[in-house]
Amino acid sequence: DYLIVDLPPGTGDAQLSLTQLLPLTGVVIVSTPQEVALIDVEKAVSMFKKLEVPILGVIENMAYYICPTCGHNDDIFSRGGGAKLAESLSVPFLGEVPLDRKVRYGGDVGRPIVIGAPDSEHAKIFMETGQRVAEGVMTVSYTHLFRRVLVVRPELLPVWESARWRSMERAATQKR
Repeated sequence: DYLIVDLPPGTGDAQLSLTQLLPLTGVVIVSTPQEVALIDVEKAVSMFKKLEVPILGVIENMAYYICPTCGHNDDIFSRGGGAKLAESLSVPFLGEVPLDRKVRYGGDVGRPIVIGAPDSEHAKIFMETGQRVAEGVMTVSYTHLFRRVLVVRPELLPVWESARWRSMERAATQKR
């Protein structure tokens, strides 16, 4: 089983308490690409490293926006900050999540895009990113020989409910 927790940015009491009270499999660092956000993220990364919590990788959220009318791609919050951070930490870059109205709407009504529009390009991005997270969890789980807790964004939760993940989990269990 997995416990997935979306934490606020930074190194506040919630993060510190969680890491001290529960054994964590790892954390996924999710950040927008602009420099001011990455400064807070670097503080959080430093805290997790001091507490010896593995960093599974970095996801760049709101990496870009594609206009639904004309198709123009705009890097509203800059772009590439997440990839640079992952490289500097020597951890996997797990993907870029675009800024999209349909993704936001699905979250608001409790029907994530991977369920509401599973064949959409945005759903595919979430599924691929979630798959990379799952692979990181499995790698860390094998290292520690048991599962513990994962901290990640709630948008990725449907990935763990997918048939693809369940089949990977069964295969991993059979190898033990």
